[in-house]
Parts: sequence; structure tokens; C-alpha cells
Amino acid sequence: MTGMETFVSVVESGSFSAAARLLDVGQPAVSKAIAQLEDRLGVRLLLRSTRGLTPTEAGQAYYEHARRAILQADEADFAAKGAASRLAGRLRVSAAVTFARLHIVPRLPVFLEANPELSIDIILDDENVDLLERGVDVALRMGALNDSTMTARKLGTSPRKVVGTPAYFEKAGTPLTPADLSMHQAVIYEQGGGGSAWSFARGAAETSVVVSGRVRVTAAEGVRAAVLAGMGLAVVSEWMLAPELASGEVVSVLDDWGLPGVDLWALFPTGRMASAKARAFVAFVEETLAGVDSHVG
Repeated sequence: MTGMETFVSVVESGSFSAAARLLDVGQPAVSKAIAQLEDRLGVRLLLRSTRGLTPTEAGQAYYEHARRAILQADEADFAAKGAASRLAGRLRVSAAVTFARLHIVPRLPVFLEANPELSIDIILDDENVDLLERGVDVALRMGALNDSTMTARKLGTSPRKVVGTPAYFEKAGTPLTPADLSMHQAVIYEQGGGGSAWSFARGAAETSVVVSGRVRVTAAEGVRAAVLAGMGLAVVSEWMLAPELASGEVVSVLDDWGLPGVDLWALFPTGRMASAKARAFVAFVEETLAGVDSHVG
């Protein structure tokens, strides 16, 4: 294990002790490797604070170049081995909490069994994270892409539906037109691609509606919980409530009216070639989505 690889592990794990566990070495060996690296470079790479270890400006620049170099070396090894190569090492994935919990994590055993030398770090966050800063190999993001500099690949699109529990609609009535939504309590998802304003279409007809409600939530988990508690209807992707739509615990209404779908993208850090590990994971996600869509539909 080189000083460069040790440094990358320290930055990504946040501490000498965590890096030592990842590298299966003693903490003194990690500390010594970092000290020797700083001596060789003549700059300080890490700062201690109440939040743990953080890279200096020089350390952050070194980390980004070092991680790219390690990735390129891994790719060279993979290419040289050809058909006999196996995915190995650590893959860092960023994804929205609910999507990953429902559709990715439960199916990971299949991916890990097929790649026994591979480990995965999953960074779950409904907010977009800085891919380079967090050392992310691939991010799964939904909705419109605001950063045109990212290398992106569209993986799929989920229809949006107006959904609620049968008990809620029995009590509040079933909306027959989009205009009827103004008489309902809505659980509003305050996240990119959500909100209270929606455009519906049916054939050549189009109409816009602004829903209202007493509950606004910034995370999909909260929307799910509120809808399942009968607090109102919501406009969400099928992915968000796929298990409940399949079981009938949640039902959709206004199905003859169309809503804009929500896209899922695989994003790769700018200036970095997608690794073989990242490409294999993206292919796994695409296969997973095909299974989800067939069960929901």
C-alpha cells in the first residue's frame, strides 16, 4: 500500500483509525505513511479539527489527482488482464435515500455475489453531493440536471402519479379531474422536481394545477410516511411508492391524465473516465429498474 493510496483512504474514511481498518493495517502504519508523504512533498496535507481530519487546500488538490491516478492504474490492470479480469477494490456510490433503500440496497447481494472482490460505499443523501470532494465514482440522481459539465447517462424514466391510501380517498373523495385536487390536502415534496405546481395533459388538453397542504417535506422518506399515514395525496414517481402501489396499500388516481416523468441519471465526476466498476454498477441498476417497472406496471 503506497502513501498515495493510504492518503486517499484517510480522506475518504475521515480518520487514521477508519483508514487502518479499511486497509487492514495498524493505525501507526497509517500515521507514519502520511507523515512520510507530507515530508516528501514538503506540504501539509491534513488538518485536525473537532470534525476530525480534513484536507488542506494542497491536500484536496493532491487527493483529486491521486484518486484519478489510482483509478487509471486500476483500469490499466483491468484492461491488461482482459477476459480473466475481475472487478476488485472499493466503489463509492451516491444516491437518494429512498430510491436506494427500496430499489438498490435490497438487490446488492446479487451484485456483490457476482463480484466477490468488490466493496461498496453508498453515500445516501437527497441533496446532491460534490462528487470529487466525496470521492464518488458514480452518482444516481433524479430530475433535471443543473450541472452541464458532468458526464451523464440516462438510465430510465418513472411516470409520476397522484397517489394516496384507499382510506384517504374514501374519506376525502376521489378526484375525477386535476381541478378537483384543489379540494384535497396534498403532501408536498419540497425537493428538486417536486413542488406544488403541476401540469397535466390528456390528448390535446392541458391544464395546470397548484396543490396545497399543511405538510411539506424535504425528503422522500417523509413523503412516504405522510402518505401512508393518510395525511393526504401526493404527486410522486412510481419508484417512490413502488411496493405499496404493487400491494394496493397505496392507489393512484387520475390515471387518464399524464404528468411529466422523472428521469434517473448516472453521473460521473468531471474529467474522469468512468471506471469498469462504475460501468458494471450502472448496468446492474439498469437491470434492476427493468425488474421494478415490470412489477409496478
